[in-house]
Order: sequence, then C-alpha cells, then structure tokens
Amino acid sequence: MRHDHDHDPDETLGALIARVRAQLGLTQLRLAATLCAASGSATITRNEVSRWERDERIPRGYWLAWLAMSLDVPLSTLERASAVSRQRRRRRFVPPPGWRLLAPGVYERVA
Repeated sequence: MRHDHDHDPDETLGALIARVRAQLGLTQLRLAATLCAASGSATITRNEVSRWERDERIPRGYWLAWLAMSLDVPLSTLERASAVSRQRRRRRFVPPPGWRLLAPGVYERVA
C-alpha cells in the first residue's frame, strides 16, 4: 500500500520518517521492531528512531533501504530528504568561540 510521498522538497529526513510513520499508525517502537525483523539486525531501538526523526542522526544507505521497505516509500525520496537534512546540518553549525573553520569539517583553535 503506497502512502502520500508528495512531500515538500525541503522536508528533512526526520520529518519525512515521522510523518509517514504517523500515517501508517506506527509507534517509534513498532518501527524499530519492524526494521530489526526485516533486516535481521537487532541494533535499532525506539531511541534511534527518535534520533533520526529529530535529525540528530541521519541514516545512510543500509538503513535507508530498510526504511524504504518498512515505510513503503521510494528509496529515492528518502535519499532526497537525507540530502536536505545534511545540507541543513552544515548550514546551521557554528564553530564554538575560539575555533574557526579551515575546510568542511576541519577546524582549528584560534590563538
């Protein structure tokens, strides 16, 4: 059964996961259990799903594929939303006082 995938192109992965999960009537715990059962890996917990939904962590290929299957959402839709999450994360990060950006992901302490 397909669900509404016409999401806002600026929707983050976390927002997309939370929205589709709610449409399916799944709790975070049930989604985590579904992912573990489908993947054969018992490493995903409700807390991890919560972190994904808050964009604290952004799952990559392996878990994106299982999310696509579990949520019945095209993988390409999840990948686009993941890219939005990563772009937003880069834009909002501000180095702490006393540090400066040298290159993406590389900082040095200011003397």
